Amino acid sequence: MSDRTILVTALQGAGWHPAAWRVAGPAARRLSNLGHWRDVVVEQDRLGVDAVTIEDSFTAGPVDARGDLDTRTVVGRLDALLVANAVAPATRALGLVPTVSVTHTEPFHVATGLQTLDHVSLGRAGWRIQVSPTPREAALFGRRELPAWTGTPDPAATAPLFDEAREVAEVVSRLWDSWDDDAIIRDVTTGRFIDRDRIHNAEFVGEHVSVHGASIVPRSPQGRPPVFSLAHRADAASFAVDVADVVLVTPGFAGREARDLLDEVRHLEQVAGSVVRRPVLADLAVLIGSSVAEAEDDLAALDAAAGTPYAVGTGSDTSVLATTVADLVALVGDLRGLGYAGVRLRPLRIPVDSTAIARQLVPALVTAGLRADVASRPTADLRTRLGIAPAVSRYVRTTAAQGVPA
Repeated sequence: MSDRTILVTALQGAGWHPAAWRVAGPAARRLSNLGHWRDVVVEQDRLGVDAVTIEDSFTAGPVDARGDLDTRTVVGRLDALLVANAVAPATRALGLVPTVSVTHTEPFHVATGLQTLDHVSLGRAGWRIQVSPTPREAALFGRRELPAWTGTPDPAATAPLFDEAREVAEVVSRLWDSWDDDAIIRDVTTGRFIDRDRIHNAEFVGEHVSVHGASIVPRSPQGRPPVFSLAHRADAASFAVDVADVVLVTPGFAGREARDLLDEVRHLEQVAGSVVRRPVLADLAVLIGSSVAEAEDDLAALDAAAGTPYAVGTGSDTSVLATTVADLVALVGDLRGLGYAGVRLRPLRIPVDSTAIARQLVPALVTAGLRADVASRPTADLRTRLGIAPAVSRYVRTTAAQGVPA
C-alpha cells in the first residue's frame, strides 16, 4: 500500500469536546497564549503529522438555546491565520491550514493573508475555506442581514452564501496568480525592480464580488496554497468539489456511511467534468485511551461535565470515537481500502489526544505500513506532501508553437 496516507490534526481551543477545558490542566490557562499553540503545533510537526487545521469563527464561542454565548465551554479565540503565521517559523515540514471565512471578508485580504503565510512557512500554507451563515456573525459587520439561525442550516438560505464563496474562491485564485514567478527582475542597469508585463489584474466582475487589480504580494512558493473544504452536507459537498483541492467528509453525520460519502464526492466530480480526483479525508472526532473501556469512561466523564453527550446530533457533525491507537490504525486501513487518502482527526482533548495522535498514532501507522517513517520524508511544500499537482498560473507565458512554458 502507498505510504501517502494523509494525517491531519484539527486544532480547536482545549479540544473539540465542550468540557475539554476542565481536564486540560495548565493548558486551559494558556489558550490565549501563543506559547500554547506553538507547543502543540511543534509537536505535530516534529513527529510527522502532515498538517494541522486551525479552527476559527467570527463568534467568540458556541451559543446556547437562547442565542447567548455558552459559558460552559471555551469562549474567546485567537485569529487562526495570525496564529499560523506566528508559529510557522518554529516548524519545519508541517502544513499550516487556518480556517478563513469568506462571507464577510474581502477577497483581497483573504488572498494576501494566505500568500503571506505561504511565504513565511516556505510553502506550507493551506486554507480551510468556510462560510458564516448566522445573523450573529453578520451583525458584527453591519453590511447585511441573514435569516434567523436555528442551528440547522437551511439550504435555501445558505445557497447565496455558497454562490458568493465560489466567486471569492475564484478571485482569490486569480490574485494568487497575478504575479508571475519571475515578475521581480531587479534590473540594476535599467532601474526596474519589477516587469509590469508580468503582473496581471484579476479582472473579475461577479454577482457578489468585483475585483480589478492585482495582489500586493509576489507569487508565493506554492503559487496557490491547497484549499480544504468540509463536505458535511449535499450543498457543501457540491461547493467543495467546485473550489477545493482536499475534501473533508464526516461519516456518521445524518446517517451517512464512509463508502457513500466517498461515492458522492466522486459522482459530483464526474458531473462537474473534473479530470482531477481530489484527496478525500474522513473527518472524525477522537478520544484516545489505552483501552476502549478507559476511553469510553473518559468520554462519559466529559459528557457528564458538559451536561449533554457530545455525539452526532448533539454538538458534533461527525462520528465521535472513544477508541485506542490500535483500533484507529485498523480504521485508517479500512478507509484506505475504500479509497480515502487519509483522515483528519479532531482531538476531543488538547493536548492529551493531540499528543496521542503525534506520539502514538504516527509510529503505529508506520509500523502497519500505512505511512513512511518521518525521517525518510523529505521536506516539501504542502501540495507535494498531500500528493496534489503543482499549481500552474493561468497567466503562464507559453510559446504559440509548442504550447509549453517560454
